[in-house]
Amino acid sequence: MTSDTSEKVAAFADSCAIVGIGATEFAKRGGIPDKSEFQLCCEAIRLAAEDAGLDIHDIDGFCSYGAERHEPVLLQVALGIPEIRFSNLVWGAGGGGCTAAVMDAALAVHAGICKHVVVYRSLCQGQYHRYGQYNAAAVGGSYMAPFGLMSPGQKTALTFRRHMYVYGTPAEALGHIAVTFREHAQRNPAALMYGKPMTLDDYAKARMIADPFRLFDCCLETDGAAAIVVTSKERARDMRQKPVRILAAVQASGKGWGMGPMGSNNMPVETYHTTNAQPVAKHLFPMAGISPQDLDCAQIYDAFSGIVIMALEDYGVCAPGEAADFIMKGNLRHDGGQLPTNTAGGLLSEGYLQGFNLIPEAVRQMRGTSLTQVADAETCLVTSGGGGGHKSAMIVAA
Repeated sequence: MTSDTSEKVAAFADSCAIVGIGATEFAKRGGIPDKSEFQLCCEAIRLAAEDAGLDIHDIDGFCSYGAERHEPVLLQVALGIPEIRFSNLVWGAGGGGCTAAVMDAALAVHAGICKHVVVYRSLCQGQYHRYGQYNAAAVGGSYMAPFGLMSPGQKTALTFRRHMYVYGTPAEALGHIAVTFREHAQRNPAALMYGKPMTLDDYAKARMIADPFRLFDCCLETDGAAAIVVTSKERARDMRQKPVRILAAVQASGKGWGMGPMGSNNMPVETYHTTNAQPVAKHLFPMAGISPQDLDCAQIYDAFSGIVIMALEDYGVCAPGEAADFIMKGNLRHDGGQLPTNTAGGLLSEGYLQGFNLIPEAVRQMRGTSLTQVADAETCLVTSGGGGGHKSAMIVAA
């Protein structure tokens, strides 16, 4: 990195803040029959603006990612917004583009193009395509269809199986992840799995989906929407809520990953057993000016439980091959854990908005308003993506 680039990165880091969060109800796929996905999207944006203390007319930018269906110009009309100065959709990556969309919003604000940018994601699997099912059509140009490799669970299981082979990772660690996040969801009435506690025995009795992933290793299928508002740190001081600083945000991909396991790419054997997030971590922590050991909590993309193990190692929280032991010692738990993780229940037990619901929980942790609040939390890692190609992540601070 040249000195000129380093100076520009340093100027961008910690220049923007999240000042508003909003979310609709979450329901099991098909559980919201009386509102369209578009209506839910508008509702989440209105709630985020209200949370920030902004008039909806103050919004002048929109960012999203993945397969978001609702274009900013249509949202502009529905919400009565007078002018859009910026709109952006992160290319490809599925859930890997989640925090990259926040990065793009912050870049637009930092450049002076916009004042208040909404980042949003709406997803009603009951009204449109069901993500987790076995797909008859190939994804990303996959050549694996003749061999039956056609569901996200199957494809991600291959990368985690490689991790098990390389490090001798015990499958039992997966159950500890699922049970821990379910435990956190019991403190969150908005979570789909609220009121449905689970034990390790319950986990072990569940049916196998794609070895070694059992039913509760797989994320929920959810209808709902969520949004946040990003603005400059200077403007954030005048907002209704305590600003949550965006210390760093990065998007990256390693050599040879292409579309990743979701596209059945032949990734390099040296990194096949990872989430391809090491390139993200390499830039993320220097930008934030902290180390992985300085984190107080984390919201880690958990479309499948095995992703959490690989991500903890990719981001340097644990050394390669040591995350399973770290987890089985209870270190992800809110009560006494070294790095409380997915404190609202995550994608496994709160809901699945392609990773977006992890962001409002990170904001609540930094505000001190989470229902599973980590004492004195000042920093939180949010990671995006698991089975796709490139990844993104951000670090927020109180």
